This record gives sequence, C-alpha cells and structure tokens, in this order.
Amino acid sequence: MTERPSSHAVEGHPAGDLGRRITQRRTELGMSRQETAAQAGMSPAYLQYLEERPPADPGAGTLLRLAGALKTTVWHLTGGDTELPPGLGRAARAPRFTELTEAECRSLLSTHGVGRLAVPEDAGPVVIPVNYSVIDGGIVFRTAPGTTPAQADGHQVAFEADRIDEAFSEGWSVLVRGPATTVTDPDEVARLEEQAYSTPWAGGRRDLWLRIEPVAVTGRRITVV
Repeated sequence: MTERPSSHAVEGHPAGDLGRRITQRRTELGMSRQETAAQAGMSPAYLQYLEERPPADPGAGTLLRLAGALKTTVWHLTGGDTELPPGLGRAARAPRFTELTEAECRSLLSTHGVGRLAVPEDAGPVVIPVNYSVIDGGIVFRTAPGTTPAQADGHQVAFEADRIDEAFSEGWSVLVRGPATTVTDPDEVARLEEQAYSTPWAGGRRDLWLRIEPVAVTGRRITVV
C-alpha cells in the first residue's frame, strides 16, 4: 500500500484497533504525531490516516518501521498479544533492579487504571482485577454488593498495579497496603462519581464504592543497563 492518506482523513479520535494501539503507544512515550512519523519515515498525514481510519492496512515494512519508532513490536501493534499474559519476552542481559520512592510510586499509579486487589476469604486470599481511580491520595473503585471486591470492606488489603514493556524487557510494579472501607456518605459518593475516570469495564450496575487508604506504598522498577 502506498503511503498516501485518504482524502477524507481529518483530525479526530483514533478509530480501529491498529489506530488505537498506535495512538496509545506514542502517548505513553510522550511522542507527537510529527515526531513518530519522522522516526518511522512516513508523512504525518499518513500516520494520521493509520490512526483514524479503521480500514487502514499498511504493509509489513511500514509496520516494522512504525514498531521501531514506537519501541514496541509489530505483534503488539496488531493485537497479536491481546489474549496472552504480559511478560512472555526474555529477560534482558543486564537488567537493573531499583526500589521506587513513595513519590515515584504515587506518580506511576497516576489518576486511574486497572490494578489487582487481594481480598481475604475463608478459603484463602483471592486476587481480582478492578478499574481504579486515585482521588485525594486514596485508591477508589466501584463494585456491586455481594461480589468478591465488596468483601474487601473492613479488611486490610493489598492492591497492585504494574506496567511491562515487552519490547525492552522493562517494567515497574507498585504495591499498596491499607484498610478498605465502603463509602457511605451520599455527598462523598456523588463526588467520586464526578471525579472518577470511568465506569468499570465489566459493565452492569456497580454503585458500591470502596476506598483503600494507603498505609504502605512500595514499588520496584526493572530497567536495562
């Protein structure tokens, strides 16, 4: 396919799986569309076409250059690893393992994301993923009464979030420990609903809010020397 954009390509939101993955990856790296296009050896208009047009079907050479510019793999850009757990790549030859400060941990947790909640049960702890937000320094998430996440109420829990870069065998993880409590004040519930980033990916009615108050926040990062 020649690298010429559709005549209808305009500025807009990413569309299609490939477009979303390209946009997400360059956003993670803090790269503009112009910077990415220059490093991939293509015009910004063609990159815009790839990001915003679902029918876009670039050739193997274009995908290789784009993956190189975005420091990732063609497999990831095309969604080949969607159903696989992260971390399948080999360890780097010279990894560097460092402890993160609490400030660094909180920065990495940022405002929202998907993390793993460890909930105590009679048969042993259970770990489940939850969509979370960080509001006023606390980890908040919503669920439904009677669910496993709801059982965190009144217990000391652990919450973990991480990020893995398959292309470079690098990543980080942050662990938060503290008490989880149900948010019952109507005004506070309304404030959380207003400030939280999104509703749970699982869908359905999930109106029960829980908050984890961090008592201990630790983290680690693996980089390549």
